[in-house]
Amino acid sequence: MSKKKKHKKLPKGLPEKFLERLSEMFGESVFRQIEKTFVTRPTTFRVNGIKASKDEIIKALELNGFKTEAILWYGDAFLLKNKTKRELTELDIYKDGKIYIQSLASMIPPLILDPKPGERVLDLVAAPGSKTSQIAALMGRKGELVANDINKVRFFRLQANMESLGVCDTSSRAERSEVEGYREKRRDLSTKSFSTSIGKDFGRDDVEDEDDWKFTLRLEDGSALCLEYGEPYFDKILVDAICSSEARFQEGNVKTYGYWSERKIKEVAYQQQKLLMGAWSVLKPGGTLVYSTCTFAPEENESRVTKLLERHEDAYLEDIDIPKIKKLPILKEWRGREFSKEIQTCLRIFPTKDIEGFFVAKIRKK
Repeated sequence: MSKKKKHKKLPKGLPEKFLERLSEMFGESVFRQIEKTFVTRPTTFRVNGIKASKDEIIKALELNGFKTEAILWYGDAFLLKNKTKRELTELDIYKDGKIYIQSLASMIPPLILDPKPGERVLDLVAAPGSKTSQIAALMGRKGELVANDINKVRFFRLQANMESLGVCDTSSRAERSEVEGYREKRRDLSTKSFSTSIGKDFGRDDVEDEDDWKFTLRLEDGSALCLEYGEPYFDKILVDAICSSEARFQEGNVKTYGYWSERKIKEVAYQQQKLLMGAWSVLKPGGTLVYSTCTFAPEENESRVTKLLERHEDAYLEDIDIPKIKKLPILKEWRGREFSKEIQTCLRIFPTKDIEGFFVAKIRKK
């Protein structure tokens, strides 16, 4: 009789090593405050300025009995007070793409990037498109925006979101059946070949090109995409990097942290550095690169930005200050690794029960 394979049981509590690291980073007192914030946060959303005005959304919410709290640092953002997320998604304003459910912290990197109409902008790790659609709205759909992601499943979710939110409209260029057939042909391909071929195809076919708006979707390794451009091209770049997502852990929800390990941190840090260096190579002089993660790990934050500064003399940091946002300290060193003094201008959000922790750096090119 064959023995059933025993699956490793994951602890219900947050990883002990992770908690030890947090205490080492910020000290016991601050650690105890952060420890209370690994909870399910309330539903937050923003107005999609491409399709609706703030006044229109407020009226629609009031008519349907929804109570919200305005977010002081971002006029288009709201916190849901009296109903559920599911009830919000049943409203026409949600189905029509006039509002978008998004965590408060993830709204901050596009605001810091501050994209302007007419600029060339790259969102290097774009799926599912929360920040991409926000960038498009801030640009007023004027200029050029390239949205890229390497993950196949996430890419098609990105595409669907961009259509729903009015960033692009592929139905005006191709029949839906043709798009579905295109997807089916590639389901059995390897990740590498799929990313390369479909990335190039969508770079040509899935482009919204009006007189003053060009939007391109790409399914590509971010580093390879930057090599393809080969020279400075973009005015602004967002690298919202894949990370260990420590700030999104939820006490008791093993799915949110069961994958975590210090080895995982090292793996994603390597990927982050490749993306940062690639992005820097295609950023114009005078341009802005915003780097962000939803993790506390210094290996993924202070260390990555310091490495970029060390390798590129034309890089310098700008101060980030958002009123009403409480900050956690930026570390000066971590386990024998000293960081650049310049990185004290970065932002690390102090998590609360409403907003998750986030690290954001604003880097300019001389």
